[in-house]
Amino acid sequence: MTERPRRPTITDVAALAGVSRTAVSKVFNDHGSISLATEARIREAARKLQWTPSATAIALRSARSWTVGLILHRPGLEPDDDPRLPVSLIAGLEPVLASRGYGLLLQTTAEEREQAQTYRRLAEAKRVDGVVLVDSMIGDTRFELARELGLPAVLVGTPWREDPIAYLGHGTHGAGMPEAAEHLVALGHRRIAYIDGPEHQVDARDRAQALAAALARHAIRLVAHTTGPYSPSSAAVRTAELLDRWPDVTAILYGEDTMALAGMHVLWSRGLRVPEDVSVIGYNGIEVGEWVQPQLTTVRRDSVQRGRAAAVVLLRLLGQHVEQEYLVEEPALVVRSSTGPVRAG
Repeated sequence: MTERPRRPTITDVAALAGVSRTAVSKVFNDHGSISLATEARIREAARKLQWTPSATAIALRSARSWTVGLILHRPGLEPDDDPRLPVSLIAGLEPVLASRGYGLLLQTTAEEREQAQTYRRLAEAKRVDGVVLVDSMIGDTRFELARELGLPAVLVGTPWREDPIAYLGHGTHGAGMPEAAEHLVALGHRRIAYIDGPEHQVDARDRAQALAAALARHAIRLVAHTTGPYSPSSAAVRTAELLDRWPDVTAILYGEDTMALAGMHVLWSRGLRVPEDVSVIGYNGIEVGEWVQPQLTTVRRDSVQRGRAAAVVLLRLLGQHVEQEYLVEEPALVVRSSTGPVRAG
């Protein structure tokens, strides 16, 4: 009978790196002081031997769960109708967290009270060591709750008011929206509408204010500004209502790209051409926007990079030494073929 190959041990890693077992333990248990050069040598030895410490043993020794929580509040929306499930953000978070031995726990809640209960349950059961917060809201109570529970937290977004919470804002107030406004004005548009996200969300509020201010510099006011869920079905209904009431609108901005795609479908169903009759601008820069016809003009933001940066901030709050920096670029307008000069007459 062929013997199974022996699994590498912490002793093997120490021998290959030329250090003591204690030094290896310090690196992977995150305690004690180790020089960066020694840490790099130990991690390289562990990689070559394909050795990883027991997650259970680490948790028992350190009283940590080695898990980060991401709780999403999704009231009244089915997953298929919610374009904001942060897949790109998660794609940025997970590799950086995993590089330090952390996993990501994702949960969704339908009610705000249920969301608070979820944070309490996870904290009291010590299932997470920290949390990533998204969808900053007016009157948000999660920042105080995280402090009360002793949970290190980082917000991807901007707090609704001054708060000591660590956060990754979107740079300039409403970045990308003034550029979108200037683009439409340069094309001759004056009858402009905005089909927005929920009015209680901070990012929606900031973008709406930035858009209105940019248009005001040209003495232009939005013919309509509607708020509602970030969902294609909601955008389709609101687009139809907009066209019924303001049939002479020449440009529509949307709070999210899939909302813009739904809006374009409604325009086509009414016999209106994009961009010859109505120009359309979305927000987020999802990949599918490049593959529709016409290609979608959008304000693009790099959610993957935001996820990476948020992971670094949270790891540092958890006591990890992380030298890597991830710079997050401001949202920026990407001009494609869904916008064009205002129609004659």
